[in-house]
Amino acid sequence: MASALAALPGLFAEESRVRAFAAVALGAGDATRVARTAGLSAKETAGALRRLREQGVVTSGHDGELVVAHDRFRELARAGRPVAEAAGEQGEGEDDRVGMIVRTFVRDGRLVRLPARWTRKKVVLRHIAEQTFAPGVEYPERTVDGKLRAWCEDGEVDHVTLRRHLVDFGHLRRSDGIYSRPADSTRAGTA
Repeated sequence: MASALAALPGLFAEESRVRAFAAVALGAGDATRVARTAGLSAKETAGALRRLREQGVVTSGHDGELVVAHDRFRELARAGRPVAEAAGEQGEGEDDRVGMIVRTFVRDGRLVRLPARWTRKKVVLRHIAEQTFAPGVEYPERTVDGKLRAWCEDGEVDHVTLRRHLVDFGHLRRSDGIYSRPADSTRAGTA
C-alpha cells in the first residue's frame, strides 16, 4: 500500500495521464471518448488508460464504462495518514490546518465571520488577538474598540461581540475598563 501511495504523484506527473483521468472523471466512458475529450491520440490514450488502470485509479463500472475508482483514493488516503504521523509531519499538518482555518474566516485583514465550531472559533480569536494586541500591554476600552472595528468592517460580527469573545475565550483580560493580552495566550486556543 505504501508503494502504491508513493507511486501516485509519479502517475500524475505525465500530462497525458492527467488529461485522460480528467476525461474519465468528466464522464468519458470509453477510450474513444477519452481521446476526444482529452485531446489525445489513440496511442497516447491507450498508454495513459493502461497506467491509470494498473494503479487502480480508473476501472470499469457496472455497465463496462470507464469510471474513477473513488474507493481506491479513499484507501490510499487512509493508508497515508499513519505514514505522515509516523514521519513526524503531524506538527506541520497542525500549522497547515490552523492556517486554513484562519484563511477561511479572515480575508484581507478583515473578519468575514466567526466559525460556528468552538475549536475553530478559538483559533480565529487567537489569531486576531496575536495580530492586534501585544502581550502585557494595557489598552483602554476605547483603543480596543478602535482596533477591533478595523477587523469588523464589512463583516458579520460587530466589534463589541468580538471584544466579548476575546475576553470570554481568555485572549484578552479586562479589569476596570483596561484590557491586556495575557503573555500565556499564545498557546491558548489551539484546536
